[in-house]
Amino acid sequence: MTQSTFKLNFKDKRDALSGKSVLAGKNRLNGRLQSAYGQKELSLVVGNRIPRSFFWTSGIGESDITIHAGSYHLALKEAGIERYNIMVYSSIMPGIAIESTRPTNEETVHGSVMETIMAVTSGTKGQRLTAGIIYGWLYNKRTGEKYGGLVAEYNGNLPDTDARESLRQSLDEIYYNGFSEDYEMRNIKMETRSFVPKKNFGTAMVVIGFKDYVYPIVS
Repeated sequence: MTQSTFKLNFKDKRDALSGKSVLAGKNRLNGRLQSAYGQKELSLVVGNRIPRSFFWTSGIGESDITIHAGSYHLALKEAGIERYNIMVYSSIMPGIAIESTRPTNEETVHGSVMETIMAVTSGTKGQRLTAGIIYGWLYNKRTGEKYGGLVAEYNGNLPDTDARESLRQSLDEIYYNGFSEDYEMRNIKMETRSFVPKKNFGTAMVVIGFKDYVYPIVS
């Protein structure tokens, strides 16, 4: 019996997607596995998950107490993502990624994980704090097909105009070192936040947050 025998049939897939009868579908597949190989548990091999829907947000915060549980949290609050546990990616956007809206409070599960590309700068009273993100999409020069995106972040103390120039230079450096021969970069987008805190501590952030993912099934 071949491996393809154990692919989920249409009803199994429909049930799994709807969330209604996943256990029943698992039991059916377990029965097939046990019948053929004596295996008692369902196995599913998936590839690396691919971020899909994303949104932009940003925030600033200042506190007289501290950074992490002070100005950083308040910047998250202004950005509307303070209810999440934040994880940070490196600077690559998948080709399937599509821009969406920021989750509402009603959509947020308190304490759930949000994975992001984040630029964040924290510092002290009187110090300029600037954060920014830029991305551009890569398109195959021969076929015109969208390949994926490159992202660069700025975290530092430059004024907004200078930070934007630095962001563009960073994006160009990535592009011209490995992608420019085969791909054209288009649809560049940039966002920055910059301020000088009046309280003891301050944080500025710009965030690309991901809302959902695709899981490729290997076998």
